[in-house]
Amino acid sequence: MEKSAATRHIAIVEKCIMSAVGLKHLFTSPILNTFTLHFFKDLKTFQSSLNSVSYSSLIYSLTDKREERRNCLECIKELALSHSTTQRIVLASDGQEASLIEQLSPSHLHGLILKSDPLVILKDQLGKLLNESCRSSDSMISPRNMHRVRLLSPTERAILQFMSCGFSIPEIALRLDRNIKTIRAHKFNAMVKLGVRSDVGLLDAGDILTHFPVADQRTPRFLSTLHS
Repeated sequence: MEKSAATRHIAIVEKCIMSAVGLKHLFTSPILNTFTLHFFKDLKTFQSSLNSVSYSSLIYSLTDKREERRNCLECIKELALSHSTTQRIVLASDGQEASLIEQLSPSHLHGLILKSDPLVILKDQLGKLLNESCRSSDSMISPRNMHRVRLLSPTERAILQFMSCGFSIPEIALRLDRNIKTIRAHKFNAMVKLGVRSDVGLLDAGDILTHFPVADQRTPRFLSTLHS
């Protein structure tokens, strides 16, 4: 028999005290006030609590910092392996960060929600996700309609990884044995697919790819082991 909503424990990783207060207030609404909340300021404390508490859901609240983004994805990856029935939800700072997480997360997410959305939308999205009865299904559709399709080609991924390591476009062209115009075209395509408008956004994507590489014959071998 399925547990009632009153017995469901929700883990929330949120480093900002003010944001934690805002989330607590959000959960006072009628569609969210039946859950037992557990707030954590750091990842280590949350992971330690997994031995004593059975969480139905994890909500990881992101900042726009690269290191925190990596911590989030690593946490999601480990949780998917060790506690596969725990629902995994990410609160992203903005649309660009959400796009990076959606396209490049190494593990399945059950929900990806924007902090910048109006309060009424946040309540509705969280309510629908947390009250979802089929938590163990990896076919669930999030509010952002995530479909787990990785749009970046192997060449585009390699270019972003090279960029994150400090290589220039001419150097990347030399390493991949392509002309500079072709590399620039691939770079532009990657920007369009990821919804970014600057090299900073591409470096954010490259940072994720470097730490969570996808094995492919056309991806330079040294890049996959550079940060191991």
